[in-house]
Amino acid sequence: MKRAISGPFWICCTLLAVVLQVCLASVTVKVNPEMHVLKGDTVMLPCTYTTSAEAAVAVQWFIEFADGGRKQVAYKSSVGSDAGTFTDRYTIEKDMSLNISQVTVDDHKKFICQVTAGPVGTAESATEVKVFSAPEKPMVVPNPQKIFVDSSISSSAEVGKCISRNGHPEPRIIWFKDDNPLPEEKKKTEKTYMIHFLVKEASGLYTLTSMLYMHLTKADAKSVYHCIVEYTMPDNQIKQESSDNFNISLQYSTENVFFKVKNEGPIKEGDDVVMQCETDGNPQPQFDFFKGEKLLEGLGGTLKKKSITREDSGTYKCEAMDYEADSKVQLHKTLNINVHYIDITVEPEGPLVVSKGDHVELQCKAKASEAHTLQWTKDSKELSNTGVFAKESVTLADGGVYVCVGAVPSVPGLQKQVNITVNVKGQPEIDAPVKGLVDKEGGMVTLNCSALGHPAPQFIWTPSGKESVTVKGNRVISTVTLEATAAVLKDGVICEAYNTHGRDSKNFEVKLDQAKPTPANSDRGNPDFKTVEGKQGGSSSVVIAVVVCVLLLLILVASLFFLNKKGKLGCGKKDQKEVASGGVKDNIVVEIKPSEKSKEEAGLLKPAEQC
Repeated sequence: MKRAISGPFWICCTLLAVVLQVCLASVTVKVNPEMHVLKGDTVMLPCTYTTSAEAAVAVQWFIEFADGGRKQVAYKSSVGSDAGTFTDRYTIEKDMSLNISQVTVDDHKKFICQVTAGPVGTAESATEVKVFSAPEKPMVVPNPQKIFVDSSISSSAEVGKCISRNGHPEPRIIWFKDDNPLPEEKKKTEKTYMIHFLVKEASGLYTLTSMLYMHLTKADAKSVYHCIVEYTMPDNQIKQESSDNFNISLQYSTENVFFKVKNEGPIKEGDDVVMQCETDGNPQPQFDFFKGEKLLEGLGGTLKKKSITREDSGTYKCEAMDYEADSKVQLHKTLNINVHYIDITVEPEGPLVVSKGDHVELQCKAKASEAHTLQWTKDSKELSNTGVFAKESVTLADGGVYVCVGAVPSVPGLQKQVNITVNVKGQPEIDAPVKGLVDKEGGMVTLNCSALGHPAPQFIWTPSGKESVTVKGNRVISTVTLEATAAVLKDGVICEAYNTHGRDSKNFEVKLDQAKPTPANSDRGNPDFKTVEGKQGGSSSVVIAVVVCVLLLLILVASLFFLNKKGKLGCGKKDQKEVASGGVKDNIVVEIKPSEKSKEEAGLLKPAEQC
């Protein structure tokens, strides 16, 4: 017989089972460790959970402060509609995710999702929300003071400030000198160091100010400085924004003086010369200029000489008035100026008048600061490069303007020229005439008569017309415009040129231009002419018939006259009437009447009167 289980034993087993069930029950919560979001955007914080047993679940969202304190911002129960938030920007979704809209930098915190499942237990997990906001373009403020540089002083001076506003999280500022990054050093004992100031604005954004200090030298006066702000964006992106460039104003005393001519190449008479004096100090001091002991007037460090001459050659001195410079520094410099020149003379002096056939010799001489060349030209044609031009027997064509050009090859642009006019006396010589062409008889034709001679010839045109005279070099050209009459087309036009030494004449032919149609030929090609000719075709035939008939009648009358002379023609009133009445042929009647002036007609009619 089985022994019954005692009551206390049963109770213990039951309690043990309950304890085991409670101990083995669990809740797990899973969230994203980090969530990145831009300021002003919306972010969703997911929260998923599992339980080892079925139970009613409540989800709570907390924010955790830096000191470890918490604040509930949202909650929701898995049964019923029990849900709530403590701000309008937070919303807890059906899947227990927390939605945050219009994110601010205050949301840059740790968010905790806590899940409670009654007797099954409680669990939680944290999501860290990181909020990002790009800062404004960094602004630089150069040191407005003039900084005096002394090589004997080793202290550093402020170069400028770089300010980065409204960024999140904290940005970083990097300084550059001549596009080279400077080391980030905070120790004031170093020659280059930075001091940073970080301010959290009421908006929660950061403003970072960095001040750059350096031990400056004279070389830094030409250096260019700028800064960049480096900041982080979502997904760990590192971005940069650069400031504008700036320079600083340094002051330092003179150690060297520089004096030079700004003109390039050799200096020649007539040039505008600029001499520049400066030092390696800053600011530039006042300057005095001298030539010998004479004080010259300059402006700042510039001395100008307008249209310089050979008398301006010599030694010039520039003296810097820098009273801060070391006494050992030589504050003056000298400069030698050599002004190049060339002078030209011609023998004999012009104008020169010679007779046709004479010997002519022209000499050109030069005086120059350097080796030079001489060249004779006429009408841009080179005649001689020795300085002497000679011709044994000159002609009228040799008259004109002769030019001697002297140049210094080693000095670009240095040249001078002298002109001499040679007039060759002699009777005019007319160039070969050029035929004149005209479209039609009666048209206007223009002829040019070109002649050499000295004195300048005058002209007579036969026949005359409207005349004008022009002079080109040593030639005189007479131009006449006249009517191309029949006589002109037949005999031409005569041009006569004369002066005190004699005369010359030439005949200019005037012809019809065969390349152009004559009026008669052109009418034949005219459609209007053809039309009129067609219309008058019938009239022309009638005229021809009348002429033929008249000729036949005249032959008949001549035959009658001949027969009458021979006595072979009988008389009768009928015949007389028929003859007197004339002949009728083809409906054309010719009446012949007696006339005292015609003996033939009188002889023909007299026998008729006797019958």
